[in-house]
Amino acid sequence: MSSSKAPPRNVPPPAGGATKGSAYSRFIPREEMGSFAAWAPDDISGGATAPASGVQRPAAAPERSPAEELVRQVHAARQSGYQDGYRDGLAALDGFKQSYAAQITAQIGTLVESLGAQFDALQQEMARTLAASATALARQVVRSELAVRPELVAGVAEEAVKTLLLSARHIAVRVHPDDHPLVAQGAGDTLAARGARLVADAAVQRGGCRVESDIGIIDASIESRWQRAAAALGGEQPWNAQARAQP
Repeated sequence: MSSSKAPPRNVPPPAGGATKGSAYSRFIPREEMGSFAAWAPDDISGGATAPASGVQRPAAAPERSPAEELVRQVHAARQSGYQDGYRDGLAALDGFKQSYAAQITAQIGTLVESLGAQFDALQQEMARTLAASATALARQVVRSELAVRPELVAGVAEEAVKTLLLSARHIAVRVHPDDHPLVAQGAGDTLAARGARLVADAAVQRGGCRVESDIGIIDASIESRWQRAAAALGGEQPWNAQARAQP
């Protein structure tokens, strides 16, 4: 059995002849070409061949069905609604924080102002109570002193006469009848030096006196002296006021 091979086909040289030993070359017109592609090294290794036109076009997106499009739109609407709600929620939360802070600040300011007013009122009440207690204690001390040492009225009459100007005339010292002998004994020399008369007057309370002259009157009664002392202590209780009953 023998095999035969077809003899090699000789390509005729181009018209016009070619010199011996020159390479065969021919330009192929474009209209004779079907399709072509730029050669790349991947062509040898079995890579993908580029399209014939040399331009790679993107693959067209697959068309969605109405149901899929509806699902996509609903999902997009939900995402948009979530973003809008989240943004609005943050804005509302920030507004609430500012409003709450302003409200708390106003309440604290009102509370502090109220506490300050109550504290001032409490201080004033404590001051009045302290003054009243001091005044009541002082009145008891004075009354006890007058009862134990009634001769002190002589010193009161003497001081009242000395207060008068030296030009005063027609001086009369009025005292309670029970104090008359005490003043006459304790301040008789001073009264005689000023030419003063000692007059017993039941209208004058014990412990005090009233000095009259042509230039004025000096009230050294126990009531007037007590009012000045009580005012210095911050109280206004009169001398004859009864002490409040303690609970």
